[in-house]
Amino acid sequence: MKIAMANDHAGTAMKNEIKKYLLENGYEVEDFGTYDEESCDLSDFVYPAALSVAKGECDRGIFCDGVGYGSALIANKINGCYAAVCQDPLCATLARQHTDSNILCLGAKIIGTLISMEIVKTWLNTDPLMDEKYRRRVQKVCDINDKCCVPISELK
Repeated sequence: MKIAMANDHAGTAMKNEIKKYLLENGYEVEDFGTYDEESCDLSDFVYPAALSVAKGECDRGIFCDGVGYGSALIANKINGCYAAVCQDPLCATLARQHTDSNILCLGAKIIGTLISMEIVKTWLNTDPLMDEKYRRRVQKVCDINDKCCVPISELK
């Protein structure tokens, strides 16, 4: 599985810890930056990373910023991106089981490295529920996405 990673200055340390874990466990990682803790604009890194997920160049994304919501707001503007902010393993389980999220957003100012690692492990190893009611609900979100978001092929 290939994981797109992105972060801002607040999420650099957390991203690096998660990236190390991913590489040690056989995941392929494409790191879109940033690579230091100098103040930067989150969208400069999350946008290209989210595009790589939407285009299928990466299977999933893990984005780290101060709170997590900035990354999710950016990613969820892109057709085919389904980003969830998770602050504990239960949220990660539900984000995969009930919504089939393909991007995990974490807030480095909200949670520490230890809990973030448990969230990542849970999110990566949880499959979506396949019962008809869950598939129907996920499909409705996909239909809204397709109706309201510009197709990736039309982006300039």
